[in-house]
Amino acid sequence: MKPAADKGAPRRRAVFVDRDGTLNVERRYLRAAEELEFYPGVPEAILRLREAGFLVIVVTNQSGVARGYFTLAEVDLVHRRIQSLLARWGTAVDAFYVCPHHPQGVAPYRLRCSCRKEEAGLLLRAAADFHIDLGGSFMIGDKASDIEAGRKAGCRPLLVLTGYGKETAQTITPGSVAVCADLPQAVQFILAAQ
Repeated sequence: MKPAADKGAPRRRAVFVDRDGTLNVERRYLRAAEELEFYPGVPEAILRLREAGFLVIVVTNQSGVARGYFTLAEVDLVHRRIQSLLARWGTAVDAFYVCPHHPQGVAPYRLRCSCRKEEAGLLLRAAADFHIDLGGSFMIGDKASDIEAGRKAGCRPLLVLTGYGKETAQTITPGSVAVCADLPQAVQFILAAQ
């Protein structure tokens, strides 16, 4: 559900979060909602962000759709499962933005697009939909493509060491991005910076 942006209202701050490897345990093409497992402390971290006034928006590449591994409907079931589990903690994700494309995929998803991270299309679309102040927002992820998408959108990127994060940390310039053990530590970093 996307709110109508009130252009006269102050811009809101958001924390954009990668899904697989950041929010939930990396499964290499998560196919079924039942396979979803949060990393420890994730529901509480999302609750803390929302209580601090941040929107929490998941931005996720799901090239498994383009590769024919699963459908967009199955991706939606995973997102419903995320919301169901978070509801037990009295919280939720504000929105999910999905890129189903891949240049080597199958039609109609075989294309180069502006929404596949490392491009910023998903974040820019969310910013327009929710009237977001990108300069006051953050992007948390475990891959270089997450970091680059955040930079291109004008957000402050944070790398987590879950998922592919340890491998990613070996490839980036030391000190070029804040590195956190996991999503809860990244949230602690964000809240301490306020």
